[in-house]
Amino acid sequence: MFKKLATALVIASAVTTVQLPFSFDVQAAEAKQEKKKRPTQLVGPSVGKKVQKAFELYTADDIDGALVLLLDIEASKPYDKAYVARMIAVMYATKGNQEEKAISYLKQAVEPDILNEGDHGESIKLLADLQMQTKKYEEALKNYEAWMEFTGKEDSQTYVKIAQAYYELRRLDKMIEPADKAIALFGDKPNQNPYILKLTSYYERKMYRDGVKVLETVLQIFPENKQWWTQLGMFYLLVEDYTKALSTLDMAYKQGFLEKESELKTLASLYQSNGVPFKAAKLLEKHIGSGDIKRDDQTLSTLANAYHAAQNIATAAKYYGEVAKLTNEAQHWRKQGMLLKQSEQFKKSIVALNKALDAGVNNKGRIYMSLAEAHFYLGQYKQAHAEISRAMKDPKSRKAARGWKSFIEETAQRKGVAI
Repeated sequence: MFKKLATALVIASAVTTVQLPFSFDVQAAEAKQEKKKRPTQLVGPSVGKKVQKAFELYTADDIDGALVLLLDIEASKPYDKAYVARMIAVMYATKGNQEEKAISYLKQAVEPDILNEGDHGESIKLLADLQMQTKKYEEALKNYEAWMEFTGKEDSQTYVKIAQAYYELRRLDKMIEPADKAIALFGDKPNQNPYILKLTSYYERKMYRDGVKVLETVLQIFPENKQWWTQLGMFYLLVEDYTKALSTLDMAYKQGFLEKESELKTLASLYQSNGVPFKAAKLLEKHIGSGDIKRDDQTLSTLANAYHAAQNIATAAKYYGEVAKLTNEAQHWRKQGMLLKQSEQFKKSIVALNKALDAGVNNKGRIYMSLAEAHFYLGQYKQAHAEISRAMKDPKSRKAARGWKSFIEETAQRKGVAI
């Protein structure tokens, strides 16, 4: 669940994680104040004409034509070389599937550190983004830091990328600080991505209580997002806070946020474990009927158990019977037979109990005693006597059967029935 969530985070340009010094913001601000504004430079006339022509082709969507012109330029001045290299890199980046070439030319543009201030800053950031795309996470981290140091700027999306990079490098503990910085910089326009990254970090390090805190916070900010409701419920389960897990998933269900079979089953299980088995039974019955939960022996058995726990005996017997028909397992026939007897449906009970015997039930003596009881209450004393006699042969039921045997014989004699 959470691995998929983290992967979905990867923004179009991809993301990686870098641990920045705690005092970095202050250092960057001071560096910006101390740094003198670099003078603006222009390319030479000869190079400038070719660059202008290449730019015209680029704006006309003829990127290949623009690249032919740019690659043919033989610049001699360091600034001209860096400027042309930057343009070539941008062309390759725009084409797509040419990230390695774009990275190579961006390095040529950035390393001399002579581009005009705006171009240099944008080139560093583009280089970092392309390194993220090509999974060069360590290099990307260095260049995101270099971009912030050079420009004195920081932004929320860059910190998200830094946190994502740490995730890709499996430095899970390093993800938290940049994620928190991203949250702060998003300000009054919150974004879910840094919360997802924090949650992923805590989940994969099994720091579930910290994950709960993240989810409790994010749910207040994005209450309309169903994933936060279900995930908070699941995290409460991880920290064994079953009461909060139930209340959270119950609220999610009432808002129509629980759609997956596993989520519905979890809620039903929580109803039952928190002492409300009837709600568990009704939930399961509804969604088995609608097809949201697969109708098989396991789900029907759970449904039967829920009705049994809720003391809805007749309905529980009905569903145990359905399970028995699917599986022909003796235990389910036995449960149905016992509950039918309990609800005084003696004829149906006899049928089910005999099927349990045919299916090879354990503890046959107990089944014979139940059959004897069912026949007795139907006034079938001869059959009752035959069954109790079978129960007498089982050491486990002999003692209890002895008293019943005498009672059946006395009753039959009083009623004038030969057994």
